[in-house]
Amino acid sequence: MHIHRKSLYVLRFTADLTALIISFVIAALYYSSKYQISLNSRDYFLLFSLSAVWFFSARVTNLYDEFRSRHFSREFIALLKNVLTQIIAAVVMLFIMKTNPLSRTFVLLYALCSLVLLSSERYMLRKLLYILRKKGRNLRHILIIGAGEVGQSFHDSILSNPHFGYRLVGFLDDHNKTALNGQYLGTIDQLEKVLTSYPVDDVIIALPTYAVEKMDEVIKTCTSHTTRVKIIPDYFRFVSDKFEITMFDRFPVISVRKDKLDEMHWYILKRAFDALFSLFVIVFFLSWLVPLIAIVIKLFSKGPVFFKQERWGRNNKKIVCYKFRSMICESQDVNADGRYQQATKNDPRITSLGKFLRKTNLDELPQFWNVLKGQMSVVGPRPHPTPLNMESKNIIDNYMLRHLVKPGITGWAQVNGFRGETKDPNLMQKRIDHDIWYIENWSFALDIEIIFLTVWQMLKWDTKGY
Repeated sequence: MHIHRKSLYVLRFTADLTALIISFVIAALYYSSKYQISLNSRDYFLLFSLSAVWFFSARVTNLYDEFRSRHFSREFIALLKNVLTQIIAAVVMLFIMKTNPLSRTFVLLYALCSLVLLSSERYMLRKLLYILRKKGRNLRHILIIGAGEVGQSFHDSILSNPHFGYRLVGFLDDHNKTALNGQYLGTIDQLEKVLTSYPVDDVIIALPTYAVEKMDEVIKTCTSHTTRVKIIPDYFRFVSDKFEITMFDRFPVISVRKDKLDEMHWYILKRAFDALFSLFVIVFFLSWLVPLIAIVIKLFSKGPVFFKQERWGRNNKKIVCYKFRSMICESQDVNADGRYQQATKNDPRITSLGKFLRKTNLDELPQFWNVLKGQMSVVGPRPHPTPLNMESKNIIDNYMLRHLVKPGITGWAQVNGFRGETKDPNLMQKRIDHDIWYIENWSFALDIEIIFLTVWQMLKWDTKGY
């Protein structure tokens, strides 16, 4: 007997709802006994409202997505998001219900109990399913049609994640695959025989997109055997982990990458934060720090206070990026061979004050003006000068994808140690990989984390800042 997806969804939702109710009762009883108050109908209305909020927030965060194929760490993060939503909902409801006696103590206790009970309940459910699957129960036996790159990659995922609860019956492919260690069962025309001879719950079609006729035959055969069919499109090897599927009329449309900042509400949130944060820095810090640094720059070397350079912004739009000048005026961006000259350790072009400014990131402070103008963001991929962009875009994988969003004063790559000189293509590739990860995994909380990490690096004197 299998615990199917819908049954498992009902089981998990019921268990979660029970945990929430128990948490609410524990928090309410503790609070009422401590402050000698009695619960009333408003409290039960609050419980009903929080349960409804849980249902909708769980759908938004995909908390109840396929249980077999989600690691516990990812599920815990989704769980934490929903508990935070519960806290916000409880605070709002208590504010609206002015006469309700429950307070902040109740909200914190409710949230703590919920997190403990929900995570414990889910962990025990996972352990139970894992024990059942280890004994050969609650497994789904799958047959993979197509032993090419996609089919074998899917099989590798099954082997790497035994807790998913899938067991491979074998492969069918029109080309004999001797390297499958006995798991090759024959050609696709033998599907009828295999379905009769083996227990198969799901047939996974991993054929090239041009094999439409073969797919049609497979689906017809599986239908006659009442076997479920799932299709892995061959073009999924082109998509990232953060792809998105939407429907256009009756056509499923796959976005290779999901860009959250392309959504209006997230874009507005980030832009509002950028404007307020940059305005705060300009008014309370740069208003007195700029004149002070300007005087010191003039004392240490001849030339302008600010350095202006063309860099690339969102959608490859050229912007003028501002910095405090940290090099001598005679320095050049490109050498005699026309290649961009990155700043290096002990670079003779850097002034003595410039070394300090670069080590502490103070040379980047004028870019808050770029942020206020809307050309840059506080957090994002660092903008590169035009010559460096031209050199890198043809030799670094996915380099131009970093221009899907506004560049930042600081970024995920920088707080992970990938700043400074990147003459080695491998170092540049790692920097770009971090930039793309940031774009695909952006959240407001991540921006705040990067800001704090940047401040910490400034305080501890970053050794790569030259």
